[in-house]
Amino acid sequence: MACNEDSVWIFAYGSLMWKVDFVYSERIPGYIRGFKRRFWQLSEDHRGIPGKPGRVVTLIPGNADDMVWGVAYCLGGSPAEVQDVIRKLDHREKGGYDRVFVDFHYRDGQTVIKDVTIYIASHDNPLYSPHEGDDLELARHILNSHGPSGSNLEYVLKLADAIRDLYPDEEHHLDDHVMQLEENLKSLMKHGCD
Repeated sequence: MACNEDSVWIFAYGSLMWKVDFVYSERIPGYIRGFKRRFWQLSEDHRGIPGKPGRVVTLIPGNADDMVWGVAYCLGGSPAEVQDVIRKLDHREKGGYDRVFVDFHYRDGQTVIKDVTIYIASHDNPLYSPHEGDDLELARHILNSHGPSGSNLEYVLKLADAIRDLYPDEEHHLDDHVMQLEENLKSLMKHGCD
């Protein structure tokens, strides 16, 4: 089935970049504007547990020049199968995420797909937790968090790798926040957590 602007598209900026468990017809690297990716959502169901949550990414409002790079998936299958994927994604992102629609830009910056679905943590959900403090403190928290989907460390390393794999020619890999966190985690692992 050919994809077009009327197809259902999902934008992945976190674990959906590497952990895709649904049928899709097309996968396109690109970006959305006006947001920043941050580890501001606590996770008690995937990368942490109740009482000792991990941290996963969400998007926060930025300025018009801010871009979040990721992958757009065009959902494949019949209308019923597409709705089934949406229901499963709603369940997967149940820990405080809402569906929002944005414009997605191909790498060329010229081609745009309107009304692409993204999942963003609502600011009033109980697990929303802005972290504007010490970056090493954030890294220590992540290094010591584990949940049903694996370690929080694995999540950060896979996210950094996914960004690099999508854009190997980009000098700065398009996300200073994630790359700095990866660097801090690797430093803590090498030198100890103190």
